[in-house]
Amino acid sequence: MVDAGGKKTSHFYETEKQARQVIRAIARELGKVDTSVTEAIDAYEVYMREEKGNRLSSVKASTYRVRSFFVDSDAMLADLTKEDVAKAYDLLASRVAVDTHRNTLAEVRTFFKWCVTKKSWIERNPLDGIEGRGKRKHGKAQLRIDEARVWLARAEVHASSNEWGALAAMTTLLLGLRASEVVSRVVRDVDDEGGLLWIPDSKTAAGRRTVTIPPALRKHFLRLVHGRGVDELLFGARWRDWPRKWVQRICDEVGVPKVSAHGMRGLHSTLAVASGMTGHAVAAALGHESFTTTTTSYAQAGAVSNAKTQRVLHALSGSSKRARRNDDSGRRRRYL
Repeated sequence: MVDAGGKKTSHFYETEKQARQVIRAIARELGKVDTSVTEAIDAYEVYMREEKGNRLSSVKASTYRVRSFFVDSDAMLADLTKEDVAKAYDLLASRVAVDTHRNTLAEVRTFFKWCVTKKSWIERNPLDGIEGRGKRKHGKAQLRIDEARVWLARAEVHASSNEWGALAAMTTLLLGLRASEVVSRVVRDVDDEGGLLWIPDSKTAAGRRTVTIPPALRKHFLRLVHGRGVDELLFGARWRDWPRKWVQRICDEVGVPKVSAHGMRGLHSTLAVASGMTGHAVAAALGHESFTTTTTSYAQAGAVSNAKTQRVLHALSGSSKRARRNDDSGRRRRYL
């Protein structure tokens, strides 16, 4: 420390954390902006929630990723170098899957950009020039149809005993919902006497939709919402890994390959496409803006080609026209 007369003195502390706290206090006393990583993340969380208006679940997910990136959250933001963040990314990449560390890198890059452009806490983004490593995986492992039937039978047993985690897991398969969409639902989203589920908030416009609840789930949903307040969270306060844990718990119980909730959503897409649903209908049901997203990351390629083949064969044989004629005549008879 240097006083007004130029005299230098040194001070020692037991830990680096204590020393940084003193540095921060002195910097503030001198009017110098010196923000810690923790303080910056806290402010970023408030910004996303109050200024951007992001959903609470989205804000929590974003801040969780950003916090997980930093080894020393008490470090001063302005002290971070490119070498520091490169080492932090190396450590993260050694511990988690490619998709996870690349998503986290993108989130932290956005955080640093906000620190530069919105707050002027730092002059440049320390992640500039640092690229994500590894190849992303498109699509998750899926069960076979027979395996899914066995899985669903066990899930039904759990749901009938009011184990609602099983119902949450079933919605990923039978409704094709994202895990985050499942845990974000409130009681009033179950509509039309248990026949309809509203998804009014999503990360994309296409994700805001309503889905039909099949009879296999309707009875469970009606029991779940009975006598509860309209704005209560449908499954209570749950993190989005809760449906995944239930999906995998049931996989273990029935002895089928362990898949994720995202894999169940993918199987929903595969079965829907294979049954002849149009690309736009499948994409809409999954909350995708483009059928390309559905085919690239969810539906297996064979399902798409098989569905196309079946439609071509029906068209060539004329069975589609006959089916439409029979359907039309049936309608006429009903109306008559």
